[in-house]
Amino acid sequence: MSRTKKFVSNAISSFMLQAVIMVAGLIIPILMIKTYGSEINGLIASVSQFVRYFTLVEAGLASAAIYALFKPLADNDNEAVSSIVSATRIFYFKSGYFFVALILGCSLLYPYFIKTESLPSLQVGLLVLVLGCSGVLNFFVMAKYRALVTADQKLYIINYLTIISVIVNTIVVVVLTRMDVNIVLLRVVALLSVFIPPFVMHFYIKRYYGFVNYKAKPNNKALNKRWDALILQILGLVHTSVPIILATIFTSLSQVSVYSIYAMVVTGVTQIIYVFSGGISASFGELIALGDHGLFRKVYNQYEFMMYSIITLFYAVTMVLLLPFIKLYTRGITDVNYYQPTIAFLFVLNALLYSIKSPQGTLVTSAGLFKETKYQTLTQALLAIIFGAILAKFFELKGILIGLIISNLYRDIDLIIFMPKKLHNTKIRTTFKRVGLILVEFVLICLPFYYFDMGITSYAKWLGWASVVFVYSLVVIVLVSLIFERDAFFAAIGRVAGILKSKRIW
Repeated sequence: MSRTKKFVSNAISSFMLQAVIMVAGLIIPILMIKTYGSEINGLIASVSQFVRYFTLVEAGLASAAIYALFKPLADNDNEAVSSIVSATRIFYFKSGYFFVALILGCSLLYPYFIKTESLPSLQVGLLVLVLGCSGVLNFFVMAKYRALVTADQKLYIINYLTIISVIVNTIVVVVLTRMDVNIVLLRVVALLSVFIPPFVMHFYIKRYYGFVNYKAKPNNKALNKRWDALILQILGLVHTSVPIILATIFTSLSQVSVYSIYAMVVTGVTQIIYVFSGGISASFGELIALGDHGLFRKVYNQYEFMMYSIITLFYAVTMVLLLPFIKLYTRGITDVNYYQPTIAFLFVLNALLYSIKSPQGTLVTSAGLFKETKYQTLTQALLAIIFGAILAKFFELKGILIGLIISNLYRDIDLIIFMPKKLHNTKIRTTFKRVGLILVEFVLICLPFYYFDMGITSYAKWLGWASVVFVYSLVVIVLVSLIFERDAFFAAIGRVAGILKSKRIW
């Protein structure tokens, strides 16, 4: 299968996965809130983020292993692949034991630091254990499989299995919620769905990667970038987990629930955007490993243009339609106010700034530039934590989001300047021009709707206006691109047309 076909397969499966996750993400929280209350929903969101934070013990293994596997897989060097996978397995086992210890410790300490009248302390501790079990499974089973198939540009296999797992999990939650089952028991039963992917992957890997010897002499040197990759992993967790952890510390579980509802929608949009870059880091990694710099620069320039157009389209539509959706989604809920315009604006602005650096961030993994970018990445993480913690004391959720915005603004400027100098992939001036066009397009799309009341009172009307806003946004982006980025626009159209015809074009 060519790189293009693999990319298309990964993109389609990733899009389907994110669509399923978004639907599940819309169904489950509202059921939790209506059945158990906002406090329980906030508790689950808080515990889930602590569990994700504990995955730091992975120490960047995933990124380092994927990068290390690019070349041996491209060269069909089975012995080298086995030695890297063997080393990966051993390191994941060691990290897994630390993860288990952290989960056990959290289950004992969390109930004493976070007080809630909705559940007794014992059940809160059990909830931590249950929510941590999926992470344990990842360390001891799935991690080595994921690294191998991702590096081989076959992430679609895991994506389809995860879709099945999410659907089963959602069905279980819906059924048991309607039965008003205890929340801990509900999560225990729902946990069974996470065993589906590793069970199937065991047989898939055995059949199609039978040459891999997990007991081969481990090549530990191949993973020497893991500690540098850890810094990049910290950044990802800062963006997704730290805000809820800060909200847990400085606000209340009800406010955590508010944050989680907005995050559910905006993060879902972000993940859909990243579908279009799914698997592309492996393609760039192969081109870099093979030394095809000319093709690399050509493809990257088109990729950056397309990603910025997609980012503008989706976030502009989100900015216009987020508050009307939140109003509909939380209709009838009175225990906390979910309709907060300033929070909505800050959420979308932060997501936009976070995604602007995504083309450059893709190349960090593709070229294995973890060490070269670790201090800048660490600086961004510290900015988010320090400013978020300070401002949260005065502005609560708004302060946490402002802290994230400051950190993302710093990182955008840093990566846009750094990457062209390191890989000569595109001109710095070109990228800054494209970022400027994003802002112009954003204003042109959003400003008219600020002065116009769409009168959305039902999901049918919301969907109707969503279609109108989407088409209008697309027209604005195409017109601006034709005026300022004509060559890149037609080159991107040509590449997309080639992909649709299933031709190998890179």
